[in-house]
Amino acid sequence: MPSALALVFGDLEVIQALGRAGIACVSASPPDSRVRMSRFVRYALDAPPTGLIDPADRALADALLGFARSLPAPPLVFCDSDEALEFLSANRARLEPRLRLVIPEREMLRDLVDKSRFQALAERCALPVPRTQVLNPDSPDALDLRFPVVLKPYPHRSLRWAAMAGSEKSLCVADRAQLLAVLASLKREGIAVVAQELVPGGEERVVSYHVYVDPSGAVAGEFTGRKIRTFPLERGMSTALTTTDDPAVAELGREVVRRLDFEGVAKLDFKRAADGKLYLLEVNPRFTLWVRVGAVAGVNLPALVYADLTGRPRPAPARARPGVRWVSLKSDAIAARAAGVPLTRWAVWALGCETRSGISWSDPGPLLGRLVSPLLRVRRRLRE
Repeated sequence: MPSALALVFGDLEVIQALGRAGIACVSASPPDSRVRMSRFVRYALDAPPTGLIDPADRALADALLGFARSLPAPPLVFCDSDEALEFLSANRARLEPRLRLVIPEREMLRDLVDKSRFQALAERCALPVPRTQVLNPDSPDALDLRFPVVLKPYPHRSLRWAAMAGSEKSLCVADRAQLLAVLASLKREGIAVVAQELVPGGEERVVSYHVYVDPSGAVAGEFTGRKIRTFPLERGMSTALTTTDDPAVAELGREVVRRLDFEGVAKLDFKRAADGKLYLLEVNPRFTLWVRVGAVAGVNLPALVYADLTGRPRPAPARARPGVRWVSLKSDAIAARAAGVPLTRWAVWALGCETRSGISWSDPGPLLGRLVSPLLRVRRRLRE
């Protein structure tokens, strides 16, 4: 029986995790994407950047179906963004069974991704979330939370949010006066938000549980992790992180997925308060940039899913090794400088990290492509 391909809407982290298990990939990406230069990518399909995929993109769905029909076995689809997840969910009825989708059912997906619906889900399942409230910009006095509060866009971050907040995932407001000022901007941009009571502490208190729950409801693979740095330093995008051995996070993570009756792949973000209590911040029902560092640590979640969906033996059970680090060199250099870390000390630390974004000595193509592509662009301009 021919091997099924893994069709990936996402970055190198997912592809390189699959490649470590000897799984050939198809990259659904823009034509100039460095991902296509990975030695694990056998074919490439033209697609928008994952953050810009439109759920109603019928042409993209047609292209996926046309490609799938040319293969001897249905490809398995993996994704690492909310937008790609929404596209696949919206087109599921058309795409299956020509493609096999690794995503939750529609209602579960909407409950987890839409922050307003997630609050209702958390209340039904008695999840340990900070107090949260959907915020009506026309009725700010109705907010019944203690300041400071964090404002999060819903159903998810958008280009309009990025234009206003930059790379911050959320906005923190200290008091009602600041809230009124921020709400004016949000209303002008047409951005909906939920407000959540702030759990004090820096980003290093944000910990995570990564899991694959198989169709029987059993935990087939899991590991825990912790952020090291983000940029901006508060509520920013991750620039450095590490695997951990955190029994409290693992125990609570298992309990949350049990209460949700969840099946599939998920990343659960928690924040540890000063008294040690863990608060659930969000559940991402998809693959994330953590998958390669998890695979290097010994738990390859994409490979486990692939094995189950193709009926092949799973990778040997393993417990993730703590202390395996991931760094985005360019972004973390900026974050470390902002945090006051001396450049030489940071450079020694970064070069010692076990995994680095876009850089793998066993898969040098993407790095070489990044180095060569500026020269090719200059050459094209000189010829014009």
